[in-house]
Amino acid sequence: MEQRQKRTGSVSDMTQGEPVRLILAFAIPLFVGNIFQQIYSMVDTMVAGYFLGDNAIAAIGATSSLYFLLLNLAIGMNNGYAIVVTQAFGAHDEKRLRQSIAGMMVLNAAVTVMVTVVSLAFLRPLMYFMNTPESIFTDAYRYIWVICAGMLATIAYNMFAGIMRAMGNSRTPLYFLIFSSALNIALDLLMVVTFQMGVAGAAVATVLAQAISALLSGLYVMRHYRDVFPTWADFKVSGGILTDLLTTGIAMALMLCVVDLGSVIYQRANNELGETIIAAHTAVRRLFSLTSQPLGGIATSVSTFVGQNWGAGQPQRIRYALKRAIWMELVWCAFIAVVIFAFGEGLVRLTTGSSDPVVLSNAVMGLRINVSCYAFLGILFCLRTSMQAMGQKAAPIISSVVELAIKLASAQWVIPRLGYLGTCLTEPFAWIAMMLWLTLAYWNQRKKLLTEEI
Repeated sequence: MEQRQKRTGSVSDMTQGEPVRLILAFAIPLFVGNIFQQIYSMVDTMVAGYFLGDNAIAAIGATSSLYFLLLNLAIGMNNGYAIVVTQAFGAHDEKRLRQSIAGMMVLNAAVTVMVTVVSLAFLRPLMYFMNTPESIFTDAYRYIWVICAGMLATIAYNMFAGIMRAMGNSRTPLYFLIFSSALNIALDLLMVVTFQMGVAGAAVATVLAQAISALLSGLYVMRHYRDVFPTWADFKVSGGILTDLLTTGIAMALMLCVVDLGSVIYQRANNELGETIIAAHTAVRRLFSLTSQPLGGIATSVSTFVGQNWGAGQPQRIRYALKRAIWMELVWCAFIAVVIFAFGEGLVRLTTGSSDPVVLSNAVMGLRINVSCYAFLGILFCLRTSMQAMGQKAAPIISSVVELAIKLASAQWVIPRLGYLGTCLTEPFAWIAMMLWLTLAYWNQRKKLLTEEI
């Protein structure tokens, strides 16, 4: 392993060393990178709000759940594939490592074609199903059409970043992401303000910035990971590896996409509340995505740690790390709750440029309800990613089905009766239910998972 580290220069063996230090060292650049990834959509909202008005924010927000469905499909599939890569890396099996990366590339190419064609073909009917208001329909359609057409860039970036993170390198994807995020800001201003392309220009800027990030990440992987980068012979992937990639990738994507499918349906109910509420909810979603990034960053770091140590057969390190990670999640939850309760309205104004009192009051209400339940979300994230990294696919998928059921019920009965308050209460209630289920599933499986020889 030491020889390979010298050749590649950017790997981290997490099967040795103090777990908390390793997790934090991996999680901090990952967290910063996730923040910059959120800036893509955040900047779209800010530029639209400041230069185009509240209706432009609503146009972007009306399809936000669809956007996150596609984004999380890319992230989920590649996080799942990366688990197989991580386990091969932890086991020091270079042949399996190269074949896993080759299979990852083949599967991503197939998924890119399928998702792009299907999403563009059914986009307009889906937007009608989501009750997109006629007053913002055209702008919303143009925005999400460009995003769907650019799925190649989104999937490619997440694939290359997943390969690097699987081998413990969370810093390099961050550097590319910071550059492309800064580029996205410049392109947003150019497309929206200078070229006056409206909300479609914001989407073009996002796709172009993601494409550059993907290109730079790909060139880096090819140059600095030559020892593990697949040759033509490695693309003859064994059936066992391909099965592992497919099942793990589909399980992870299904886990996220079932949640987002529920979000599409429950946004359908929220869209009926009008453009002002859509604008308020867009602000809540953007700030939720931003403030929850440390929770996801720690959980992803734990997933890499668990995957490597699972492959190396070291269950005692997994137990120790998982407990410490949950405590780190809880500390962040307490901190960000104080920030949101103290400065929530100012953050909404900054994000949207809106001064509408209805937008502001509803957005602040949504943020406060969400952040009050972040502790449940943090525990949920850690348990879900850790169980996935140990090959436990069923329990995390069932947890997502629980969330889907709750969102369907809310769209049918809660939101029509309680209005936006019902929208705000739905997800925190789902987090609590999912966390309780995963805690029970983990508790029942802990002896089998973490005491027997792996």
